[in-house]
Amino acid sequence: MPLARHADRCHTGGVSDTAASAAVIEVPVIEVVDLAKSFDGLRAVEDVSFSVDRGQTVALLGANGAGKTTTISMLLGLLLPSAGTVRVLGADMARHRHRVLGRINFSSPYVDLPRRLTVSQNLRFFAKLYGVPNADDRIRALAKDLGLGEFLDRRSGNLSSGQKTRVSLAKALINQPEVLLLDEPTASLDPDMADWMRGYLEAYQARTGAAILLASHNMAEVERLCDQVLMMRAGRIVDRGAPSELIARHGRVDMEQVFLTIARQADGARQADGARQTDDAPGGTGRAGGRTAP
Repeated sequence: MPLARHADRCHTGGVSDTAASAAVIEVPVIEVVDLAKSFDGLRAVEDVSFSVDRGQTVALLGANGAGKTTTISMLLGLLLPSAGTVRVLGADMARHRHRVLGRINFSSPYVDLPRRLTVSQNLRFFAKLYGVPNADDRIRALAKDLGLGEFLDRRSGNLSSGQKTRVSLAKALINQPEVLLLDEPTASLDPDMADWMRGYLEAYQARTGAAILLASHNMAEVERLCDQVLMMRAGRIVDRGAPSELIARHGRVDMEQVFLTIARQADGARQADGARQTDDAPGGTGRAGGRTAP
């Protein structure tokens, strides 16, 4: 759960309790306001706003093409927004991302590390890139924690899918980030390893207070890890709330049913749009169901 935004009240040299508390109010670690992105006139993300606090895990969910990857790319500063702002750790990512990139990291099993380098070489490269002190000690600790020891000297291109997922997470944790963006962090892991990995992430967050933004298609994972859920459809956030709130609001028994409900609403809207376009086309059926006049 999110860490408290206010420190315990204390007397500090004549400063009032209220003033002392106000002085330590934390701003969101991630703050997104009216974010939009277009590609060749096509709006991929539109009017997206949300925040993630220190110690909070927020899920970004939606069907393929909903705008999740584009949103995450703008959070990382890899894409410039067409409109709106992204602030991470107080920095505007469009202008000053270099100030905070060393305190952020990203994991996705679908983004390959250099295939010809060994796992150890890849981790050393990223440790150097992030300026990690005592890099060899950090790599040994991660290798022990994530069970990488048996394939540290294996080329990354020769790893199994599950091994790549574990290495990707090790790379994401190499600099002990304050902000962690996770895309399918347990993809390709067997159920036992996936459960262990979720526990590891929970322990890391409890120890460091990291803010986590999670994209996942595993709804049980979302229910376990996430404080808030953002449901995206066609580039917009169409619903949001704690998992329990969304389940109750949609009258479902779990987040998988909520996800399917929202996704199928989108399918229904697309089918209705297609039917209207057919009705309006020359030779199409009119609204009354009859044939249009030639």
